[in-house]
Amino acid sequence: MNFITAEEKSKLEEQLAELIARRKLITERIAEARALGDLRENAEYHAAREDQGHNEAKIRELEQRLATAQVAHATEMPEGMVFVGAVVRLREEGTGDEDLYRLVGEATGNFALDWIEVTTSSPMGMALMKAHVGQSVIVTLPRGEKRYTIVEIVT
Repeated sequence: MNFITAEEKSKLEEQLAELIARRKLITERIAEARALGDLRENAEYHAAREDQGHNEAKIRELEQRLATAQVAHATEMPEGMVFVGAVVRLREEGTGDEDLYRLVGEATGNFALDWIEVTTSSPMGMALMKAHVGQSVIVTLPRGEKRYTIVEIVT
């Protein structure tokens, strides 16, 4: 199952609406390029058709994602349990280093945040999902296992 936050769902719906709106523009580009003549050597036509294919593929992907997504509401989560949307403070066992992590359905790619985004399908995300404050989790990474203790759930 694909868990996402309400914020992530809203962003996906916005992206989908933008892509659907692009359909008309791409169709117009194809029509203009077709009017130029010979389609075999018409670069504008082939580029517009390729854009159309990419746009339609992305629309299908977002529609599928939204159809299978389950929105995780913070008010429905048991207290002290890590779930999608939670920001947790983890202490790496052995080094004592502490960092903030946010469990998300899809990473934004924004590295200016106060936390590190972890998707639910990543090794860290799977280890954190449904863990409790005070619990130790083992994350299996390509370079070996790491142990973390969940210090607190910030949000």
